[in-house]
Amino acid sequence: MSATECSTVPFTDGMSCDMGLALYKRDVCAVSQASCAVEINNLRCQHDVEEWMATSVTISLLIVSPASGVEDEYSGQKNVLFIVVDDLRPALGCYGDKKAITPNIDQLASKGIVFKNAYAQQALCAPSRTSFLTSRRPDSLHLYDTGSYWRESVGNFVTLPQHFKYHGYETISVGKIFHHGIVSNKTDDYPISWTEYPYRPSTMKDKMMAVCPTPDGERMNLICPVDIETQDEKTLPDIQNTDYAIQYLMNKTKGPNKNVPFFLGVGYYKPHIPFKFPKEYLDLYPIDSMDLAPNNTKPKNMPKISWNPWMDIRERDDVKELNISIPYGPVPDDFQREIRQGYYASLSYMDDQLGRLLKALEDSGYADHTTIVLLGDHGWSLGEHQEWSKYSNFEVSLKVPLIVYIPELMDEDKKRVPFHHNKVLEYVPTNKSGSAESSMLASKYTPKYQTEELVELVDLFPTLAEIAEIAVPPLCRVYSTTFCSEGLSFYPLIEHLVTDPWIDFNWKTATFSQYPRPSLSPKNNSDQPALKDIRYMGYSIRTTRFRYTEWVKFDKEKFKPDWPTIISRELYDHKQDPQEMNNVSDQDEYANLVIELSKKIKKGWRHAMPPGLFDGPLKHFHNEVNS
Repeated sequence: MSATECSTVPFTDGMSCDMGLALYKRDVCAVSQASCAVEINNLRCQHDVEEWMATSVTISLLIVSPASGVEDEYSGQKNVLFIVVDDLRPALGCYGDKKAITPNIDQLASKGIVFKNAYAQQALCAPSRTSFLTSRRPDSLHLYDTGSYWRESVGNFVTLPQHFKYHGYETISVGKIFHHGIVSNKTDDYPISWTEYPYRPSTMKDKMMAVCPTPDGERMNLICPVDIETQDEKTLPDIQNTDYAIQYLMNKTKGPNKNVPFFLGVGYYKPHIPFKFPKEYLDLYPIDSMDLAPNNTKPKNMPKISWNPWMDIRERDDVKELNISIPYGPVPDDFQREIRQGYYASLSYMDDQLGRLLKALEDSGYADHTTIVLLGDHGWSLGEHQEWSKYSNFEVSLKVPLIVYIPELMDEDKKRVPFHHNKVLEYVPTNKSGSAESSMLASKYTPKYQTEELVELVDLFPTLAEIAEIAVPPLCRVYSTTFCSEGLSFYPLIEHLVTDPWIDFNWKTATFSQYPRPSLSPKNNSDQPALKDIRYMGYSIRTTRFRYTEWVKFDKEKFKPDWPTIISRELYDHKQDPQEMNNVSDQDEYANLVIELSKKIKKGWRHAMPPGLFDGPLKHFHNEVNS
C-alpha cells in the first residue's frame, strides 16, 4: 500500500494507517508460518506492501519481460477469473433446469465442479457482496442495507481482491463486483482493492432511471427487449463489460507484465431488473412455452413477517397499470409468464456474453492456469410463494449457483478441452412450444463433478486463497477485525471430490443466513429497510434436510438479536416439501427438531463447522484431510 493509497483508508478503533498495515502484515506472516523480511514494528505507510510481500516466503512472483508466448514463460502463479452475476438463481441447464438455454455456463460446468447447495448470507446485493468479498457475515459487518461503508462503520476488513493485490496480483474490476455507491465508498473500494480504477460501462444507469422506457419514452417498464441499433452507443452494459474484459486479456498478452498473475473480476448486471436485453433473445422462450411457478401461492402457516411485498417490481409502470393490491395481490397469470420470459431471456443474453469471455480467455493463452469461479450474489423469486425479486429467507432467494474450475486439478493427464463460444441465438426454437427442446440441445454438457455438500458464499475468500497458494485467512475464533475469515475453505472438499470421492468426508452441517424487517406485517419498506428502521431479524439455518428460521427482536444499536423474544418460527422439511409450501414449525411431530435447530441457530456458524478447526490456520484442516 503506497502512501497515497494508505491515506484513503479510514482505519477504525483509533488505528493509524501505519498500525493497520502493520497488523495485516503481521497476520499474514503468522498464517504462513514464515519469518518476515521486514521489521514489523518499524513499518511506515510509504513502504510498498507489494514490495514487502515479494520478499516474503508467502509469494514467489516471477515477472518476465516479453519474449515468445505466455505458456513458455509461465511463472507458476495461478490466475483467477471471478464472475459474479446479479440476481442469478440456479435456473441453469447444468442445474437441471429444463427451460434454461445456458450452453456457455454449462460448458464451464462440464470442466469443473457444480455446488448444488450453495447459499448467500443475505438476499440483498450490497450485504451479500460485501460479505463474500470480506468473508464476514452481515452481523459482523453491521450491514443489512446499502447505507454504510464497512471500513468506516465497523472495521478495516481486508477484501478478497485486496489480499490478492498484496500478493503481487493485478486486480481488475469490470462491471459490478462490489455493490456500487456508499457501501463501497463510491469507488468500488478503489484503490485499496484494485490495481486500476474499476470499469463501469458508459451505458449503465441507475436501475430506477428510465433505462427501460416505452417507445414514447414516458414510462419506465420492468420488461423491455430492445433493438441494439437504437440504443446509446449501439450497445448495452453487459456487452461493454465483456468487451472491456476481452480487451484487458488481449492487451495483457502483449504487455511487459504479461506474466504477472491477475485477479479479474467480471460482474454481469443481467438478469437483474429491469429486463433490458437485445430483443432477439426473447425468441428463445416463446410465451406459449412459459409455465407458472409450481408453488405460486403463499405457504401454509407463513408468518406475515416473512413476506416480501416486492415493491421494486410494483414501482414499474407496466406493473402499476395492473392495479395489484398491496401486499399480497397476485400478478395476473399472463404477466407472470411475461416476467418469467424476461428473466430467462436476460439470462441467455448474459450467457452469450460469458461465452465470448471464455473464448477470449482461451485465445489469450491464460486458460491453462486460470481458476474460474462463477456465482450468483443471491437467488430470485419468479412467482414462487406468490413473490417476485429477492428480499426473503426462502430457499429460492438464498440458494445460488456456484461453479469452480481449477484446470491444474481437474483436467486428467493435463489434456484440457479448449473453451469455445456457444452462440446462444443458434438455439432459437422452430416452433412456439420448442424452448424445452432447444434447452436440451443447448445442455449438451454435463457437470464434471457435482456435490450436495453445504457451502456458503462467505467461504469463497479462504478457498480462493488456498487454491492460489497464498496466505489463507484463519477462522475467526471470535468476532475480530484482524485478518481472519468467517467462512471455511472448501478447497479440501474439492480435492476430495476429485481424488477420493468414495471416502466419507467430514464437512459443515449447516449454512446461516438472515434478513431484516421493519415491522411484523409487510410495509412499503419491508423489502429493503434502512438500518434505522430495522426492528426484527430473521435468522435462517439450512441443514441437508431442513430450513429453520426464527424471527426475533433486533437491537440495531448493538447489532444483536434478542433471542428470548421470538416473534415467529418457520420450518420447512425439504424431503417432504422441497418447494417450502408448508410451515410445520408448530406440528407436534417436529417439536423436538425445532428445539434442536433453535439451539443450533443460537450457537451460530462456528458450531456447524467440522470438529477441530479452531486450532490454527485452515491449512491445518487441509493437511488433516489428506494425512
